[in-house]
Amino acid sequence: MFRFLFRLLASLALAVAVIMAVLDVTRTIAASHLVLTPLGASWVSASPSTLDAMQAFLIEKAHPLVWNPVMIFILDQPGFAVFGIISLLFYAIGRRPERRIGRFAVTR
Repeated sequence: MFRFLFRLLASLALAVAVIMAVLDVTRTIAASHLVLTPLGASWVSASPSTLDAMQAFLIEKAHPLVWNPVMIFILDQPGFAVFGIISLLFYAIGRRPERRIGRFAVTR
């Protein structure tokens, strides 16, 4: 059950990463130079109130250092890269373990 959940989350994160990459490629072609949209800019354009709520939550419930150096660094990275890494992590958590029985067994 949990494997399915992590694989589903990996698929959703990969879909978001692909959508953000297509948007960046489209903007790059239109501008004739490389355009990488930071995750923070995409988040502000989609829903600024949730970004403010996330900032208030992290500063209030967690340590303020979680917001300033950590989240600011993540929000400054390209959105497709962040969601690509999240997708990779969810996939790695949800993958099936390799069968080890019989791997080095002698077969006749």
